[in-house]
Amino acid sequence: MQVFQTLILAIQLLSALTMIGLVLVQHGKGADAGAAFGSGGSGSASLFGASGGANALSKLTAVCATVFFVCTLGLAYIGGVRPDATGSSVLQRAAGSAAPSASATVNKTANQIPTSAGPAGAASAAPAASAAPSAPASGAGAIPTGK
Repeated sequence: MQVFQTLILAIQLLSALTMIGLVLVQHGKGADAGAAFGSGGSGSASLFGASGGANALSKLTAVCATVFFVCTLGLAYIGGVRPDATGSSVLQRAAGSAAPSASATVNKTANQIPTSAGPAGAASAAPAASAAPSAPASGAGAIPTGK
């Protein structure tokens, strides 16, 4: 499946680059008015003829756009395929996965809380948990009053 996805991605990239080049080569709608006043090339020296170039380039651009669109849809389909899905919904797949038990989470958290009953060095290094802060928690004490 990975080789197929890489092949589609390469085709999409080539069609995108080709489409960009074709759009840049084409003349805009305002180019015809400029050619009437002498700017631009002569119609007789054109590779595709007087009006054939615009039609051929437009058709080739449309083909590249179609290939690009089909490749995009193919990549979206391949990206959405889930071969290992046991349930049909996200909730069913989440319920089937192994979640850690609540008691293991509580015990792990309880071991991380410093207490004064620990080793002598740990009690003196950690600040007392029951000490109230000197300034309000909102930061209102840090505002100068101008007195």
